[in-house]
Amino acid sequence: MNTSIYDQYQENKRFVAVDCVIFGYEEEQLKLLVFERDIEPAKGEWSLLGGWVHTNESTEDAARRVLRELTGLEDVYLEQVHTFSDPNRDPGGSVITVEYYALIKIDAEVADLIKDYGAKWFTLEALPKLIFDHDLLVEKALEMLRLRSSYEIIGRKLLPEKFTITRLRNLYDQLFQRQFDPGNFRKKILSLKVLERLDEKDMSDSRKGAYYFKFKPKQEAEFTDPIFKRSI
Repeated sequence: MNTSIYDQYQENKRFVAVDCVIFGYEEEQLKLLVFERDIEPAKGEWSLLGGWVHTNESTEDAARRVLRELTGLEDVYLEQVHTFSDPNRDPGGSVITVEYYALIKIDAEVADLIKDYGAKWFTLEALPKLIFDHDLLVEKALEMLRLRSSYEIIGRKLLPEKFTITRLRNLYDQLFQRQFDPGNFRKKILSLKVLERLDEKDMSDSRKGAYYFKFKPKQEAEFTDPIFKRSI
């Protein structure tokens, strides 16, 4: 009897999962969304949001489903990061996981929804130890997010519709875990021509106030060179 190439590998199947590294920005702090695992192994420990890939769905569809089931969130921007395939990475079995990261603007509605589903936001500095290799997954996602942030302005998905240059710089300070020079950062960002200044000021920090800006539509952005071609 003829056997197909698929039949030859029936005894060598591996589980396929997705894990989501969910970043949010709130009160000038970059945060990560995690939850307490409710199944063994590692029940009760902190974990990224993850789940199995069904046979009838892509990994991206699985990531969106898992995110919706565990947080109630939909229409969230997701980007694939890496595939982790070490057969010993999960003590429960030989699991391949495809990692995605997402960027979420944390407003009152999002905060209440996530709280209802039992997930929790942590700042990067206060992040608890995560299960298995999830700390490595977080580092990989941060590395990719920082790389992307070196070639485009990421605040579009994390900041309110109008914001000051200072608030945008604070986001980059949080992301890169360093302090950018205020004057040089402002000069560089404005040179990219991706922001439109509004005729309105934020008067909360000084008598002079600071102008609000908003992002131009992407098709209007004159942006070709890396932001961090050299240190600013």
